[in-house]
Amino acid sequence: MSHSSRRQFLTTSAAATSVLTFGRRAPAFLQQAAADSQSDGRILVVVEMAGGNDGLNTVVPYTDDEYRKARPELAIGKSDVLKINDNLGLHPVMTGFADLLEAGHLSIIQGVGYDNPNRSHFESMDIWHTCQRKDENRIDGWLGRYLQEAGQATSSDPAGLHLGEDKQPFALMSRDARVPSIRSLDQFRLNGNETAAFRKAVRELADARRDGGNDLLSFVQSSTSSAITASERIEVAGMNYKPSGEYPSTALANKLQTVAKLINSGLTTPVYYVRIDGFDTHAQQDGAHQSLLRQVSDGVSTFLKDMMAHGHGDRILCLCFSEFGRRVAENASKGTDHGTAGPVFLTGTHVKAGLIGQHPSLRDLQDGDLKHHTDFRQVYATVLERWLKCDSKAILRGKFNPLNALPPT
Repeated sequence: MSHSSRRQFLTTSAAATSVLTFGRRAPAFLQQAAADSQSDGRILVVVEMAGGNDGLNTVVPYTDDEYRKARPELAIGKSDVLKINDNLGLHPVMTGFADLLEAGHLSIIQGVGYDNPNRSHFESMDIWHTCQRKDENRIDGWLGRYLQEAGQATSSDPAGLHLGEDKQPFALMSRDARVPSIRSLDQFRLNGNETAAFRKAVRELADARRDGGNDLLSFVQSSTSSAITASERIEVAGMNYKPSGEYPSTALANKLQTVAKLINSGLTTPVYYVRIDGFDTHAQQDGAHQSLLRQVSDGVSTFLKDMMAHGHGDRILCLCFSEFGRRVAENASKGTDHGTAGPVFLTGTHVKAGLIGQHPSLRDLQDGDLKHHTDFRQVYATVLERWLKCDSKAILRGKFNPLNALPPT
């Protein structure tokens, strides 16, 4: 190992290329400083709706007879939807999103997908995360590449944070920008060894003069020192924070409240990532889908309103996406199977509120699925260029035109 470079180690070691997850006994370790790009303190919060969200029962074409023919059991009633316009409405449980829409803080991007769609959860999610197909060399994700391009700041705060017990998203993977995965604020600390003397000793060891040109050891030592500083800040992040309103009692809302605490504490971290699972609704979809949409709608709206109340509203953009939509026709189990195109949501005070693009036609299908008209990488280009203020071409592995969901910078 004495002759291994840090880059070689990160490339060849599965332990290193898999960004560390911090549990009850593990220290905060091997993280890079936050990205200090030209984003002016702006923050991106990604909400992954894993499993394939049924877009047709999320943004409902309630006046379309083809919709009712295809879904005799699952169709949402005309009188129940939260109307967006004379043809489309939100699912009736999405009152939080309806409030954001009325306030001008919700952009609904319709018909999002990609060419030659893949209906495998794992492959489709990898495509969304990396912007590459399986026959290409996928070593990092689109957000990891952004953090890499943004560069290393002087701050010891993490470049990004993933909150949750699930596996870290491929989207955050990078060669050099280290992104911690944490379960809760209480677990992101040096548990059991918290004395000032211990911290001082570790810092002195990490900052000690090093000889011999061992790049890997230097990386570990410097990262450990900055990780301790970040750990200390995160430990006290919530001490002076009080939510402006009550968050829902759901796992997703708990994660978003943790993000709110960290932002309010002054962390310079520009990217946060959370996930809600369960959208693979093959059977008895109605009740499960209602619960999931309510969790996303209420959680995100509460979070954004909380951030606005704390003076951070203009810094926040939330991106809510799923790996694919569902098929137009319901199945025999009162559910829906894997489909293709679906809606993506952007929330924040800067978004262009309302519908972006046309709702996919239910009369012009491809193998029983909706045809997409907006490439998901156009959504990413919008976020990267118009929110995070960086060139998206290298990050997305191609040129994709931004949408008008956000104003040009």
